[in-house]
Amino acid sequence: MNPFLSAHFPGTGGLIKETPEDFEVEELPLYTPCGNGEHLYLFIEKKGLTTLEALRHLAQAFEVRERDLGYAGLKDARALTRQWISVPGGRREQLAGLNVPGLRVLEADYHRNKLRLGHLAGNRFRIRIRGVADDALEVARDVLHVLTQVGVPNYFGEQRYGVLNNNHRVGQALVAGDFAEAARQILGDPQSIQDRRWRLAAQAFWEGDFATALNALPRRMADERRLVAALRDGAEARQAVLGFPRRKLRLFLSACQSWLFDRLVAMRLGSLDVLWAGDLAYIHGKGACFSVEDPSREQPRADRFEISPSGPLFGTKVRLATAQAGLLEESLLEHARLRLESFRLPAGLTMEGERRPLRVPLGQAEVTPLADALEVSFELPRGSYATSVIREIIKGDAPGTPQDSAPSKQNV
Repeated sequence: MNPFLSAHFPGTGGLIKETPEDFEVEELPLYTPCGNGEHLYLFIEKKGLTTLEALRHLAQAFEVRERDLGYAGLKDARALTRQWISVPGGRREQLAGLNVPGLRVLEADYHRNKLRLGHLAGNRFRIRIRGVADDALEVARDVLHVLTQVGVPNYFGEQRYGVLNNNHRVGQALVAGDFAEAARQILGDPQSIQDRRWRLAAQAFWEGDFATALNALPRRMADERRLVAALRDGAEARQAVLGFPRRKLRLFLSACQSWLFDRLVAMRLGSLDVLWAGDLAYIHGKGACFSVEDPSREQPRADRFEISPSGPLFGTKVRLATAQAGLLEESLLEHARLRLESFRLPAGLTMEGERRPLRVPLGQAEVTPLADALEVSFELPRGSYATSVIREIIKGDAPGTPQDSAPSKQNV
């Protein structure tokens, strides 16, 4: 578990997401439709649907290819979410025949370009925490005050690492070129698996009995079954693993990057708002970085939350910090027994890397007492997660909090 910035305050305890309405997410658009153009922008509200499921329904309704629809971010099914979708050639008149359970269109207008992933300023959240302690209101207000002043630790969080909490281990094995270990981690550690058949399959797999593993694996785990079948038929581990869907392999690699970044956030937790010599400062208004040569000169900008220390999502082209800050980044990579060049991988899997702020601003933070819960509302910039706020309040990991991702039914 990642450490807490507000560790000197107790947690409220409690649970989230007992109903979809307990977790509301609304996109803050980077721009709004201008009123003319070939793309119909739809502001939709959905419940019980992932973004990808909503896209499939809309593609059928508008008779367009699913891949031609545009969206700015992925939203989970287990929440009440509102987001923009763009439909090429769509017309308002077609909305009259739209009937998708769990989905309704709130606004519709035209724009000139397709909506692209990342074309949003952030998200607004409204979250109910049920079953809280008696002093929860005061505690939540204190924690939100700290996060507003210092910033929210920009953790990816434990949910990034899959139901077995080992996505990053698969990615680390891939980056290290240990494809046999990657295969073992894809099947999972038997001691971490609840499903009986899956656990039996993983145990047989770790013992090298691929035939028994294949027979035991649940039918729904089609990708894992193909991997095991390839090994049973004599394929090398490298060939079998690289035959796994590229999208899932990239998710494993991204989890490895995220795990290393989260460790760096934890190591800098006591100085998230303080610039170090050699830091690459992230400019929040531009998304660019610059090297900090004189921390004392730049610190006032950090105090105004114009800039923040950043950390790397390690990759072949990422720029590392220097001096004091650089030593920390290099030691983290060395401890993981990796190099930047390790992220150069075959089959189009190379990860180039980028910089990411170690903290993000918390906007419009409020907490309201309800009869049986607390309602917390706040805004975060794109690419950051509500879990980082909620876990600080309840002092837990807020399992299952939706975010801009779409995990699969196994461990991705």
